[in-house]
Amino acid sequence: MTQYIINLSTEEISSRLSKATDTPSDITFPSGLFNHDPRPAAVLIPFLRKEGEWHVLFTRRTDTLPEHSGQVAFPGGRTDPQDSSPISTALREAYEEINLKPDAVEILGNLKRLPTVTNYCVTPIVGAIPWPYEFSLKKEEVSKIFTIPLKWLCDPKNHKIQQRSFSMPNKSIPVVYFKKYDGELLWGVSARITINLLKTLNLL
Repeated sequence: MTQYIINLSTEEISSRLSKATDTPSDITFPSGLFNHDPRPAAVLIPFLRKEGEWHVLFTRRTDTLPEHSGQVAFPGGRTDPQDSSPISTALREAYEEINLKPDAVEILGNLKRLPTVTNYCVTPIVGAIPWPYEFSLKKEEVSKIFTIPLKWLCDPKNHKIQQRSFSMPNKSIPVVYFKKYDGELLWGVSARITINLLKTLNLL
C-alpha cells in the first residue's frame, strides 16, 4: 500500500476526484442554530513531491486571528464577491496567505462541500504544486507552513474520532484528531477535509 501511495500519478488523483459526488455531509447542526445561511468559502489542498513521495502542505494560523487562531489549516478563506468560483477563492487566498502564485497550481479536482461550526460551507480544491517553492507568509494570518507525508496521513493508527460539544443544545459532533506530526496537531475541519480526501482517493 505504501508503494502504491508513493507512486500515485496526478492523472490517477484527478480521475478519482472526478468520480466524487457532492453528497450531503455526515455532520449536521441543530435547526435554528445560525441566524443566516452558511457563508461560502474554499481552501486549497496542495499536493507536492518531496523526497520521492507525496506530501500535503498545511499552514498554522497565527494566534491573533479571530477565528481558528493557532490551528493547523489549509490555505483558504471566505469567498469574495469578485471570486468567480471556489477555485478562484482558493487560489486567491493561497496567493494572499503564502504567496503561492495561481499559475504554479495544477488543479486536480475538488472534494464535497463541508459545513463548519462557524457557519461556513467550505469547498476543498485539490492541486499539485512544485517543490521546492519560494513561499512568503502573510505574518498577520500564517505563522508557519509545513508538509505531512501522504502515507503517514493514510495510516489509521495516526487518527481517531472523538465526540466533542460546541456549546450547542444537546448536541455533540464527531471531531477528527490526528496524532501530532513534528509537533503540529491536525484536527477539526482541516482534519475532516483530510479524511474526506483520503476516502475519495480510496486510500482509507
